[in-house]
Amino acid sequence: MPMWRLRDFHDHDLDQAIEVWDQSRFEDEPAPAFPLSEVMAAARSGHPAVVAVIEDELVGIAVARTQGERAWVLLIALAIRWRHHGIGSALLTELERKLRALGIRRISALLPPDAVGAAALEHCSYRSRTDLVYHERLDPQSPADTDVLAELGGRLLPSGLWDALAGMTREKQIVEQRIVLPLAHQAAAARHGVRPPKAVILFGPPGTGKTSFAQAIASRLGWPFVELFPSRLAADAPGGLASSLRETFAELATLETVLLFIDEVEEIAAARSGTAADPGHGVTNELLKLIPGFREHEDRLLVCATNSVRSLDPAFLRPGRFDYTIPIGPPDATARAAIWNRYLDQGADTIEIPRLVEASAMFTPADIEFAARKAAQTAFEREILQHGHDQPVSTNDYLAAITETRPSLTAATLAAFDQDIEQYTRQ
Repeated sequence: MPMWRLRDFHDHDLDQAIEVWDQSRFEDEPAPAFPLSEVMAAARSGHPAVVAVIEDELVGIAVARTQGERAWVLLIALAIRWRHHGIGSALLTELERKLRALGIRRISALLPPDAVGAAALEHCSYRSRTDLVYHERLDPQSPADTDVLAELGGRLLPSGLWDALAGMTREKQIVEQRIVLPLAHQAAAARHGVRPPKAVILFGPPGTGKTSFAQAIASRLGWPFVELFPSRLAADAPGGLASSLRETFAELATLETVLLFIDEVEEIAAARSGTAADPGHGVTNELLKLIPGFREHEDRLLVCATNSVRSLDPAFLRPGRFDYTIPIGPPDATARAAIWNRYLDQGADTIEIPRLVEASAMFTPADIEFAARKAAQTAFEREILQHGHDQPVSTNDYLAAITETRPSLTAATLAAFDQDIEQYTRQ
């Protein structure tokens, strides 16, 4: 049997350490007391951390955090095929040596029952206590998460974005029932055997609000929102787009909660030609490999949006990778009225909204927003250029703006979208 060796944790061990952490958790095991983001933050900031390696493979890791004369063992994790070989006990012994050198007198560990690492603690004479009750309060974002989010360009969105989605009643109902509620009420979902979604696809014509829906979901859940831009990843990737995807997903794995949004996902998941010479072949393969690992983490949601669902690789659309494939279509008359009301001036009671709704029949929400702003700009310029003549924006101003705005939708676009709904919807 190959022998392992112990050494200190280094930053370049991060990817393998996350893989070992994933392997070390049993199915249906309670969430650990110390989440991965906290563990990795401690390891990377200089707290005692030891890894076991065989050749170039990392097969185990133990991490502690010191507080005065006390230390907490945050993690003992082992690769599946190297359990029960004494590696856990060796890691813990080396970790203790480092802690004693720092003057630590009390070492504590908090693990779910029968978790990986429990046997190592018992073998090293740790005493189990059953006379304590564990209490926890989770704030929405840790300092470690803040650092990772800053690196990824992510942020916490303002509350209320869900309610601000005007119209789109049918789409909102589906998204709320299938996505938001199971994630917001996970205990109730578990009682009814409902598994919260981990990945969904939103498809529809350009400008129908897919990005707004993704942001509204994050706002409703109170989760950080991270958007990946395929073109930016490609530009910033010295090792190639596939390498950049791997690095980004590894960083995301350290976050407590996250909604990851990839717009125009067809850029990195288009149908493959079947030949290795296809430039997108390796990128699509890499993304297909990364999605199952992303799905294994709690409190994470991947939302992919596309204007052309039919161009996606068939393997990408296969059940098991995405829980739902949901159409986000153009607004009907009721939705258009709600969207117009959102963009009209507060005192615009004289605007004939039914006329605007009828004239904007082929408009997306983005088109309506553009036309409304164009009409407002017209009224503004009229007041300034006519030296203070204050004439509020009128129905005719809006109708003129509609006429001057090219609609995003065409009869052909809607016909193709209807076909896509029939073929690809899974909700």
